[in-house]
Amino acid sequence: MAEQADGQALDEVVMFTSDLIRIDTTNRGGGDCQERPAAEYAAARLAEAGIEPTLLERTKGRTNVVARIEGTDPSADALLLHGHLDVVPAEAADWTVHPFSGEIRDGVVWGRGAVDMKNMDAMILAVVRAWARQGVRPRRDIVIAFTADEEASAEDGSGFLADRHAALFEGCTEGVSESGAFTFHDGAGRQIYPLSAGERGTAWLKLTARGRAGHGSKVNTDNAVTRLAAAITRIGEHEWPLRLTPTVRAALTELAALYGIEPDLTDVDRLLDKLGPAARLVESTVRNSANPTMLDAGYKINVIPGEAVAHVDGRYLPGGEDEFRDTLDLLTGPDVEWEFHHHEVALQAPVDSATFARMRAAVEEFAPEGHVVPYCMSGGTDAKQFSRLGITGYGFTPLKLPEGYDYNAMFHGVDERVPVEALHFGVRVLDRFLRTA
Repeated sequence: MAEQADGQALDEVVMFTSDLIRIDTTNRGGGDCQERPAAEYAAARLAEAGIEPTLLERTKGRTNVVARIEGTDPSADALLLHGHLDVVPAEAADWTVHPFSGEIRDGVVWGRGAVDMKNMDAMILAVVRAWARQGVRPRRDIVIAFTADEEASAEDGSGFLADRHAALFEGCTEGVSESGAFTFHDGAGRQIYPLSAGERGTAWLKLTARGRAGHGSKVNTDNAVTRLAAAITRIGEHEWPLRLTPTVRAALTELAALYGIEPDLTDVDRLLDKLGPAARLVESTVRNSANPTMLDAGYKINVIPGEAVAHVDGRYLPGGEDEFRDTLDLLTGPDVEWEFHHHEVALQAPVDSATFARMRAAVEEFAPEGHVVPYCMSGGTDAKQFSRLGITGYGFTPLKLPEGYDYNAMFHGVDERVPVEALHFGVRVLDRFLRTA
């Protein structure tokens, strides 16, 4: 068996990333997206390697791809390897390079999806095609899924697959996808590689205040806008209590050890201050949160509307949903109603599992100067929907990034891009992990 991904795999991961970026799969929500051209591209690359793809749609054009590579040990649990094909919108006028050009310039691949997450889709394709050339079979079955609609509700993507096509994922107990194993430079010479072993739950909310409509010049003590504004202010100013999950405890403990700091978890805010820039890996996941994001009220300046609406991006930690609901009831008060616009579970994965250890070992082999630590994602991925099938999800999209490259700013940001060398590193690490998984 060959020891690592071949040179062709390194070339293909760059080509596939660029090609997929050029296929515009912008997801504006409300069903306005067509992933099918990207799904057909991915399916064709699999078929060329002798891997039989299945294309599935809940809605015309919202296409998913699923395939299975049989392992050598029929008694072993299967592993799900998944990535989404859709991307968030991008305004070409704001970008240095056209967001759907896939241009390769100065050793960097530019475009929407370069990090979120057509790079990982390309890594998966490059690795399994290299296996086909080399005659490699993994120990356990590998189920590959390229999904639609992750950037909205996932109803046409992983939600549809989990609810309607569970048989395709038979035997899968663990899954691997985006947002983990990237280089975080702390500004003091340390390179940290956070591996995701948890996600906060999604609680996107719609708030509605009702009152008495009337003329803007008249006294009105039942003003819907005033009621909504008061509730939004309370939500925005609320200080959520500390809530430490096992993953976050492990992250704080390992980071403290890395910096030679006493891991005092009784005063987490003080500990975060001592961690300096590395605190950014943890600070958004020590509490629940709720951030007002949208407001909608009225239609004319001299008319008091009878209704005012706001939207809030809420996130809650594993075990924190009841606290989140109770707190929102208090903060909105009797004059404002709230409901879930979109609601998904929080996730927790063990950091002492064999799979986590193998991911850690794969990163350390190719980045021996790096320090691998567990972390919890502040947002969410398709792992939420696949958890309905009993699949434990990890975030593992390995990228070795240069200092000054702000990985998190690339997500949904202007001038999204990924270095070619980062893609090469990702293929090598993903290949090594999957061979040992």
